[in-house]
Amino acid sequence: MNTTKADGVALVQGVADGNTAGDAVEVAVCAPSVYLDAVATAAGGKVGVGAQNCHHEATGAFTGEISAAMAKDIGCQYVILGHSERRHIFGESNADVCKKVHAVLAAGLTPIVCVGELLEERESGKTSDVVAEQMYGSLAGVSAEQMNSVVIAYEPVWAIGTGKVATPEQAEEVHAGIRSLMTAKYGEQVSESVRIQYGGSVKPDNAVELLSQPNIDGALVGGASLKADSFLGIIAGTKG
Repeated sequence: MNTTKADGVALVQGVADGNTAGDAVEVAVCAPSVYLDAVATAAGGKVGVGAQNCHHEATGAFTGEISAAMAKDIGCQYVILGHSERRHIFGESNADVCKKVHAVLAAGLTPIVCVGELLEERESGKTSDVVAEQMYGSLAGVSAEQMNSVVIAYEPVWAIGTGKVATPEQAEEVHAGIRSLMTAKYGEQVSESVRIQYGGSVKPDNAVELLSQPNIDGALVGGASLKADSFLGIIAGTKG
């Protein structure tokens, strides 16, 4: 819930104009729903556009919500689902996220499905269990073929907006675990093709080290994406 319309347009234009990575790095911005039309127009096809959330129904009496079809109609290619703030502030369950995943896939969009543990869950050694429960619950009924259109984002809740960052080793350990879970459910070929992003206080000065890990395929960037120069610095540190 950031920026004005003018700020959002200026931000995406700055990212689009300043991105020198070309096709080596897939870049997208996920704007507040009220600005998506303007941001998608400003992106001009140079930068992907995504919604931060959507409803699982295609139409209906759900005042204040947007559907996946609406997001697509306005120019989106992606929808973030199950972000920790949706889970822990708004009480969305794995089942809620799963219904949205199927709606987004049905609309022909790419869901970016977020999983991650609270600080107390990490400190009590439950990270693997929490991540597995969220992943399997959020992807229930998703086929191996559909997984080719899904992105997973690991975002430790304790590292989001706190300035704390999982060490590259901590992040890689969880990413490798997610990859193993994917292998167990969908097979090695699908597991290797699915992108797993890291989200949690990613900045230009830590992006290279994080993104050089074998199982970290990209970044889901929060605060550092609100300024074009810092976002471009992270993009520059992303492996192609």
